[in-house]
Amino acid sequence: MLPLSLFLLSSAHVAWGSLPLVDFDRMGKVGLAGAFSGLDLFQNSSHTFDSSTSTLLQRASNGSLSPLASTNSGGRISAGCTLDDSFYFAGSFSSIDSTLASNVASYSPSQGKFSALGSNGPNGEVDAVFCDAKNKKVWVGGSFTSPGAAVAVWDTSSNTWSKAPFNGLTGAEGRVLSITSNSSESSLFFAGSFITSFQGNGTVLNSTNNPNVPFSPGASPFSSSLVPIPLQGAQIVASPSSSDADFSNVTNILCPAGSDGPGNTWFAGDGNQAVITVRDFSFLQASGVRLGNTFQSNHGTTGFSVTTIPDNTVQTLKYLDPTTQQNTTCSTTCPLSTDSSILYQDFLFDSPLSITGVVITLSEWTGEGPGLHILQLLSSGAFASAIDSNNAQSCFAPDASNTTRTGDWEIKVAQTNISGTTQSVLVSDVAVGTSASAGPSLTWRPYVSASGDYTVNILVPGCTNFQDCAARTTVQVEIFPGNGLDPTVTNVDQTNTEDASVPIYSGPILPTTPDFVTTITMTLAQNPTGSGSNGQYELVADRIELVLTSANATASSSNSSGSGSGSSSGSTEGFGFFEWPLSSSSTVDATSTLPNSTETSADQAAIGLFNGIGGNGTISSENAAIASVAHHSSGTIFLAGNFTTSSNSNNIVFFKDGSVSALPNNGLDGSVTALALDGDNLFVGGSFTDTSSASTNGQLKGLALYNVQSQKWSPLAAGVNGKVSSLAVSGGQLFVAGTFTQLFTSSSENSGFDAPGFAVWNISNSVWVNSGGFVVGSMTFVANETSPQYIAGNVVASESFGASGMVMVQNSGSDVPNVAPLGVQLDSSSASTTTSSSTRRRSVAPRTSWISHMRLSQLFSKRQTSSSSLASLPDPLPATAPAVLAGAFWTNSTSNDEVAIIGGNFSFLPSGSSFGSTQAANLGIYDQARATISALQGNQINGTVRSLLVDGDTLYVGGQFTISGLNVNGFAIYDLAKQQWDVSGVQALQPSSGSSVVVRSITTSTSKANTIIVAGTFAQAGSLTCQAICSLDTSSNQWNTLGSGINGEVSSVAYAGSNQETLIAAGSIALSDSTEANVAQLTLSNMSWAAVGSGSDIPGPVTALEVNNGNASSIFAAGKTSDNTTFLSFFDGQNWTTLASTLQKDTVISQLAMVPLQDTHAGNSIIESDRMLMISGALDDSSFGNASSALFDGASFIPYIVSATVSGTAGSVSSLFHSFSTFSFTQQHFLATGIVILISIAISAGVVFLLALIGILWTLFARRDRDDKLKQLDAAAEDDDSIHHRPSSLLEHINAATRGTIIGASPFAAHGSEKEEEEKLEGDGMEPEYAHDGDNYVRADTPSAYGGAIGTEEASRPAHARYSFDGAGEGELPLTAGAEVEILDDRDHAWWYARDVRTGQEGVVPAAYLY
Repeated sequence: MLPLSLFLLSSAHVAWGSLPLVDFDRMGKVGLAGAFSGLDLFQNSSHTFDSSTSTLLQRASNGSLSPLASTNSGGRISAGCTLDDSFYFAGSFSSIDSTLASNVASYSPSQGKFSALGSNGPNGEVDAVFCDAKNKKVWVGGSFTSPGAAVAVWDTSSNTWSKAPFNGLTGAEGRVLSITSNSSESSLFFAGSFITSFQGNGTVLNSTNNPNVPFSPGASPFSSSLVPIPLQGAQIVASPSSSDADFSNVTNILCPAGSDGPGNTWFAGDGNQAVITVRDFSFLQASGVRLGNTFQSNHGTTGFSVTTIPDNTVQTLKYLDPTTQQNTTCSTTCPLSTDSSILYQDFLFDSPLSITGVVITLSEWTGEGPGLHILQLLSSGAFASAIDSNNAQSCFAPDASNTTRTGDWEIKVAQTNISGTTQSVLVSDVAVGTSASAGPSLTWRPYVSASGDYTVNILVPGCTNFQDCAARTTVQVEIFPGNGLDPTVTNVDQTNTEDASVPIYSGPILPTTPDFVTTITMTLAQNPTGSGSNGQYELVADRIELVLTSANATASSSNSSGSGSGSSSGSTEGFGFFEWPLSSSSTVDATSTLPNSTETSADQAAIGLFNGIGGNGTISSENAAIASVAHHSSGTIFLAGNFTTSSNSNNIVFFKDGSVSALPNNGLDGSVTALALDGDNLFVGGSFTDTSSASTNGQLKGLALYNVQSQKWSPLAAGVNGKVSSLAVSGGQLFVAGTFTQLFTSSSENSGFDAPGFAVWNISNSVWVNSGGFVVGSMTFVANETSPQYIAGNVVASESFGASGMVMVQNSGSDVPNVAPLGVQLDSSSASTTTSSSTRRRSVAPRTSWISHMRLSQLFSKRQTSSSSLASLPDPLPATAPAVLAGAFWTNSTSNDEVAIIGGNFSFLPSGSSFGSTQAANLGIYDQARATISALQGNQINGTVRSLLVDGDTLYVGGQFTISGLNVNGFAIYDLAKQQWDVSGVQALQPSSGSSVVVRSITTSTSKANTIIVAGTFAQAGSLTCQAICSLDTSSNQWNTLGSGINGEVSSVAYAGSNQETLIAAGSIALSDSTEANVAQLTLSNMSWAAVGSGSDIPGPVTALEVNNGNASSIFAAGKTSDNTTFLSFFDGQNWTTLASTLQKDTVISQLAMVPLQDTHAGNSIIESDRMLMISGALDDSSFGNASSALFDGASFIPYIVSATVSGTAGSVSSLFHSFSTFSFTQQHFLATGIVILISIAISAGVVFLLALIGILWTLFARRDRDDKLKQLDAAAEDDDSIHHRPSSLLEHINAATRGTIIGASPFAAHGSEKEEEEKLEGDGMEPEYAHDGDNYVRADTPSAYGGAIGTEEASRPAHARYSFDGAGEGELPLTAGAEVEILDDRDHAWWYARDVRTGQEGVVPAAYLY
């Protein structure tokens, strides 16, 4: 559990420039490893965290976190959004930072300033904030009464508060928990615990004359409300037709595209009566015909008749006389007006008829013959077929009727009693015993032209024609007729033998709009009848008919069928949800009864919730609330919170097609607090563990994913171990905030990743990823789609970078290094740490900043020692999982990819593995470019890895471990190319009595080929006695003692000399003659041991050692005295000196590493100006408090890295590791461009003079002996053709000779190879700075002596090797084709000075070999 009491820890904020500029790139790729979950650079200022307050943090694009400010004690930040340059946030607080603000405030990231929002703001807690960018307003919701009830609006233009235009929301708890927009961002959705009420007083629903149909005096409101039957698939025959091609196509008049004229009008043959036959081959429910006359010259119809098919009956028609506006009838000859102001006339049957077609006889005409501009067959009102191909778009209709289905449906065709006609339906088989919710469903969505009273019939084809009577059963049909109208449910028996039209509803229906469509849904009945056939029921879906009975519908029209229970008068109540269109100019009072004109289709969801939960009494007793809403692009609205409906829908439902429905498995078994929608993925967060039916075996702990299309639940890994408070989706990632501490990777609660309050899920890869930052706390809020992003909560600790055990570090374009956290999660399920409830603050010293000063001794445990005669090594750093204790880089010889191999005490799920798969442990291969981690093939290490060495494709692993099935103890070898353990023939290390094998160091010396040095705590290698340190011959896999050996334990090994010919070992050591020597040296040439300096001068056992650039006269050692005091000692070649420090007893130093600088410091006799000593571990200093790494310049300690564990306590850094085996500390200095130009001009003038002199001399010699001249020219030509020719022109010599003057000399005496080279040159009677080779090529004596022509603006540039180059000559750099190099000096056109980025080696190469 996280501590809830006060906890203080510093965090990065400002003052980057105070830190030294370490040159990480000079070391190649660099990793920092340790036992930490968060890491940061030490800063001069700090932020104090108090978990009783709420802290707002800013999250950068790389995920790093920066604390901004905290509220008053007891404060809470619950919601926020961004508008223009300001981030508006709210909750329950009275101040933020030093700004007094009541529950709502803003933050300007550009100004770094917090502001209160005026006066007269919300007088209570705020739970929701929404930024309306279009109208420049901020809406807030919560539990307050002023300036409005539960809702208030801040106008950013006028800087004033006001109540909502609908006054507010009251009832129940009177609290708004969520404000979101609909999918089109045209409306706001309010959710919470409140009651709304809408009128039901019998007012007219809306205009009954369809606005989509062109007005004509020849039609009544009733007839214009009838949707024309689409005739695209019907057979249309007109005879005779005109010979004029512009008027001969009768189909042009079914839905003319333009006005009366060519292409939109049909003429009959001149002088002839005409017959138009419209025939479909299935039954149609028709109410009449619509005819529009043509008013083209010499054509027009004056009389006609209509005969129906198949009964061949001339119908009596009713029509509205356009002159008298009286209803009139006609039969054998009906008049058609020739008044051009009458676009069309509607002629209706006495009642709707079931027909297959009509024959229209045009018997009378004017001019040369009859003609028509419009011909349509009118339906009975509206319609929809179960078969999509039958739902063509009607004339004047914006959309066609359509259907949606779940389950498997197929078309079934049967013959009818009428010759030449067939009957097609959809059928679905469902197993007997299947529940209605699990069975198939079909929803008809008919296009309704206008509101009115309708009778809705469902057509049920007889089972005799389809020969499926035994399989028929009962279905349930639910119809939603419109906003404010109650849905009805009817059971329909489908066992009828003959075709039947079954009424399922009679009452008002609203027209189809972009926001609403009437729906009729058919499912298996709750209690289906019959026993089925072969264990299967067959559901049959045909057509839906809406028969218009009145075009004067009101909301008080009664339902004559169905089982709707709502009242049609008085008021209708809704719960927990309210929609408000942003464009609405209405001023209404939602705290009272709202007029139904303001009711939207979505408001029906609230009505359904109110009725489903059980009304006011149940809502109050169960503290029901809607906490979050999400609107899918399909129109489906998801509503979630804390409630249970009468249909056993728990905590989450969806609203679609006018009704509230349960999600599969009846929802979730606990309350929901947050929803986030990403495409078809609905992410759900809260306090649940599974669906209500326990369908996922408890894997939905606090988090769930619901796919809208497949309608299935799935887990995110296996959830979290606490409540999820807030969700956000951005950039393909899901951000999760809450009171959890761990992410589960399987159903077992013993397997997971630490994530104390904040986590990130990669949506496309379905994996947890590093969040980038580090925070420990109970988080309450994460902002959605803001840049930068913000999170808030009761923070215990925070660091800029979140990383489980390792980060990669490199130079940047600024004075701050780039830190790249481990891109994968390491498991810490075995971690067992405690968090101190408070910490002490130390005073701030110059050049340092304050960080919490914590007691570290509680983190360390005693270990066994291997020798009773020597002091034991101090306690090591804790390795509580996840801890990365060692690292090494390996370049894959096959792919040429460079990866990091990390070891320690951790486990992980290899990238690409499914959750629940077997985890790997303690050793992994991390690919930074791909952000993946993979396991080594074969058996996994059982124990802790403490040291790693890569030599070619061989990995040497050391630590305190065994491997199942292999004879290893603390040391193992792995073949990286073959991906297998390779320990055959290598005898296992053996401990002394009462102790364990611990290998702390594995190294190799360039002076000893085929040899690695293994050191630590052990007594034997197989049967060979070699205490604490032993060598392994890699060619024979044989162990060998190093000289006469030593006694004790070794903590660290380093090398001195130009060829690493001297091994330096440190620890708790005695030589074979019992001489105390906690730092000892071994001369590898004669295998003789000796103490480094006087052993008595070293205060105690040594835990860390560093040799300064191979200089045996500059050695650093750190350790513990007998009274547990931490020391740092320096050896100058003669004596050891304990350096003054303020390090406290709780300090444990794990590594000393000399690092190069980009800048310089004031050099001294201990450390040169171009480097510093990095001291890493768990540092406790009286001047700066806690740090994980500090830099020492020979005079003072500068805190550099701070880190924290997952519980918020101080972390530790175990090691810095890099890819370059060697690198130069000497910095390259360049003259100013102007000076270089002046020098170049002077050189050029001299060259011109010398060339002129040479020309004169050449001419004189040429006259003496032309034959010799020709021979010399031939020889010169041969020499010029050599691809290995060195620079020989005078200009090239001058360029090479001036390099030393441009660079300048180091102020320090040379050591190692540099000193020996100088002595060699002086012995040859030459200047020590330069020497000539056989080709008269001037080469600098060391790589660092080279300058460069690239200039200060570009210190280097990348290149690749075009060809391989052996580099056999002195100072040359060998290359392989394709190798990547850095060009350091390209001023010589023939030879360039370069560095191999993989090895760090520098030298000259032919310029032509690079590209």
